[in-house]
Amino acid sequence: MKIRQCLSWAVIISITILIQVAQAYVASVIPDTITVTDFRGKQLNFKKPVTRIVCLLESALSGIYMLNEEKRIVGISANIYNSSVFSYYAAMDSRIRRKTLPAPGNWDFVNIESVIALKPDLVIIWADQKESISALEDLGIPVYGVFISKKEDVYKEIRDFGKLTGSTQRAETLVKYAQEEISRIWKRVVAARTKPAVYFMWAQGNLETSCGGSMVNDLIDMAGGKNVCAAISKEHAVVKMEDLIGWNPDIIVMWPNEKTAPSDILADPKWKMIKAVQNKKIYQLPDPFLCDLWTLKFIYSMKLVATWTHPELFRDIDLAKEKEEMFRTLYGRKLQGI
Repeated sequence: MKIRQCLSWAVIISITILIQVAQAYVASVIPDTITVTDFRGKQLNFKKPVTRIVCLLESALSGIYMLNEEKRIVGISANIYNSSVFSYYAAMDSRIRRKTLPAPGNWDFVNIESVIALKPDLVIIWADQKESISALEDLGIPVYGVFISKKEDVYKEIRDFGKLTGSTQRAETLVKYAQEEISRIWKRVVAARTKPAVYFMWAQGNLETSCGGSMVNDLIDMAGGKNVCAAISKEHAVVKMEDLIGWNPDIIVMWPNEKTAPSDILADPKWKMIKAVQNKKIYQLPDPFLCDLWTLKFIYSMKLVATWTHPELFRDIDLAKEKEEMFRTLYGRKLQGI
């Protein structure tokens, strides 16, 4: 009886070992499926890292370059070639410098035929481009839809792109760097006695802003201020002048704008009742690429705004060096010739 029991256990152990060996072999031959869920809640599955990406959203494209995976890009947004970001990408990619990388669309228009011709494994696009997404998916082309509304979304996007390109370790390194920079600034602003009221002004119009539940709201909070319209949950809002006068911000922060400068706001009589105007505390972010709020570069905007909300706490900060270090860390390159 004992001999039979021993033999039974020996058989069980042998079978268990054979199963484990078989599982290990299968795992080595057939890699795990790469699975991500985009900002629409759409799950995408791939058997291997994608090799041909059409990216029609500039902020998302920036993330691919941060991962040093630009070799996988076969199509970009047309905006890259006709906006201020061109010089940056041209410095990083000779295909863009020579304008040979195809541009089959942008954030509001997609040439479906041109995308198809590029034979992409994946198209990255703004999540609200529903018609284009539907057309591409009907053709069997996987689409990753993007919609960034908070800093955690930026982390998710770069991590997803890391999975999709086989660069998960690099993605985690980038996220960790951004989080450490936030912590470094927060340790100073958290000690401040007050939080200045901040109004953020988009370039589309002086009364266009972002309120609660937005990247702008996160930016202002991280920089030690309080968004004057934080109580309104809206990514993009058009407010009334009387509302702005009632909020009476201490500081106005402007998105880069070729048509309107802080001096224009100071000279406009409609704004003279606002504290920020009276105290001449109107500041403008310097560059859309370096201050991009929908990428990990939001940390540079955070540092700029922090120096405006609490100048007494950041007299020692060298913003030029901060910019250089950020660019080198995020892109693995020096900021040269720009």
